[in-house]
Amino acid sequence: MIQNNTDHNHESIVKKKVTINELTIGDDSVVVMAGPCSIESRAQINSIAQIVKDNGAQILRGGAFKPRTSPYSFQGLGEEGLEYLAEAGQKHGLLTITEVMDSSDIPLVCEYADILQIGTRNMFNYSLLKKLGKIDKPVMLKRSFMATIEEFLLAAEYVLVGGNEKIILCERGIRTFVKFTRNTLDISAIPIITKLKGYPVIVDPCHAAGRSDILVPLSRASIAAGCDGLMLEVHPNPQKAKSDGLQSLNFTQFTKAMTSIQRAIQFMREEKACE
Repeated sequence: MIQNNTDHNHESIVKKKVTINELTIGDDSVVVMAGPCSIESRAQINSIAQIVKDNGAQILRGGAFKPRTSPYSFQGLGEEGLEYLAEAGQKHGLLTITEVMDSSDIPLVCEYADILQIGTRNMFNYSLLKKLGKIDKPVMLKRSFMATIEEFLLAAEYVLVGGNEKIILCERGIRTFVKFTRNTLDISAIPIITKLKGYPVIVDPCHAAGRSDILVPLSRASIAAGCDGLMLEVHPNPQKAKSDGLQSLNFTQFTKAMTSIQRAIQFMREEKACE
């Protein structure tokens, strides 16, 4: 049973871990997933993969199927994009994550990606979640921008009851009345999810902020709150990105951000050692 905010559960929950090859998510380290919102070309994803690898990130992200608000916006390269993503990941020694939007695409995406992502618009797509419960690959479920924490955790249960325990949750901000950011990052979700269910929690500050200038402090705050990883958007030229350019870091910004993030990780590691 999921506890609500008036019924606090003080029982110890075992922290869950998801292991992919030699990388474990949820083992007190902080992993970084980084890459473009949309894969635009082979050259683009390869140049980004190099920067991602050089700066210590472990997972290459990139969208091949893009659910956009407008049907006239760039919708992604589809299977071609998946091929570019897998190729870049293998070349640079990175795991890969990409979004699956339709249950019919699950086998295809499984061929190319190490982790399947469920986007905010599909968190309530229970038929899709049920099918993801039948696969033997990690699933990262993003919180809907209008979902409560309880609804978020119950969505994860749809994957779990299908038999797939390789579940990662992603806090990416929720819609509020605030106009300075795209969404509002719910920092409280990190320790609450950890206490209630023990799932690894990744934070996507890019979709929460919708702007690149505050990504570093949001990332550091997430690390301090106990997140298991971060998902960052990187693009060689954000001004010309086909999607989400305003919230993407260019290569110089990403390098500086990773330096700050690594310092925050080290600080929290030392804090835990003193507890």
